[in-house]
Amino acid sequence: MSQAAAKFVSVVNPRAGMVGIAFPGTFLLDRRGKVTSRFFEDFYIERNTASSLMLKLGVAGDSVAGTEISSARLKLRTYPSDAAVAPGNRFTLVLDLTPDPRIHVYAPGAKGYRAVALKIDPQPFVRALDLQFPKAEIYHFKPLDERVPVYQKPFQLRQEIVLEGSPPAQAAFRGKDSVTITGTLEYQACDDQLCFNPVTVPLSWRLTLRELIRTPTLPAKP
Repeated sequence: MSQAAAKFVSVVNPRAGMVGIAFPGTFLLDRRGKVTSRFFEDFYIERNTASSLMLKLGVAGDSVAGTEISSARLKLRTYPSDAAVAPGNRFTLVLDLTPDPRIHVYAPGAKGYRAVALKIDPQPFVRALDLQFPKAEIYHFKPLDERVPVYQKPFQLRQEIVLEGSPPAQAAFRGKDSVTITGTLEYQACDDQLCFNPVTVPLSWRLTLRELIRTPTLPAKP
């Protein structure tokens, strides 16, 4: 059995009835019924939430209250894409960051400086995917004739999280009413004359934990 096949049948006992089973996907249509976007899952037991997919399309969530934090030379608002998640859900942690006037923070690729980063604390059955960064702008520091990637305007970081849906994960989450994800935001801010010490901001997101829906809900017969 190939490594890929072993992954896909690792959560259940493979049987003849699984041959040809389709992987889940999501199609988004406009009002005329035309497909405008489509998303397919990498693994049938881990699926994007609808709110997380909308964030991929640039539609900001407004159903989850955000937490606002004033840090050194930076304002931060953070919230999860979903208030409640279940095992197997792939959701997003959002960080909206606004540097103070005439302040910039360093983007990935800035050598010699602490680039902005989000580090999620590890815990069993919770997996952090690659952090998504927006495009940076190049800042020219004239005294050193130095050009580095920075963020000077409001920008957003998106951290996708997978709450694993394997049988051991489901067993570990069973009976719990919430899951808390913790981490730290790191960055270094500068103005046109000074570079300030790197800053570390502790962060925490508490999400309601709901049960995995196993039986499809069918509409009532007329």
